Amino acid sequence: MTRRRIVQAALALAAAALLAACGSKISAENFERIHTGMAQKEVIALLGEPSETSNVSFAGLSGGMATWRDGNTVISVQFVNDKVQGKQLSRESGPQTK
Repeated sequence: MTRRRIVQAALALAAAALLAACGSKISAENFERIHTGMAQKEVIALLGEPSETSNVSFAGLSGGMATWRDGNTVISVQFVNDKVQGKQLSRESGPQTK
């Protein structure tokens, strides 16, 4: 193998390692960073745009839920007046194989 090919292979391996290290924002570590009273904008900055949202307003209160999905990991956060009131982390099971 030529020196140039060895360098190219090493660079390709380094790039692959960096991409693998990036990982998903939808993780148990980021879930633990979400706390009651945190602003909805802060949660979006942490996790990115949600996969699903629902909102309702009544008598001066606004509330809703946002859900983030990545693979089988799901983070759901409940908001009242744009502040975190509750959160849930779950792992969905994949399709059954026979």
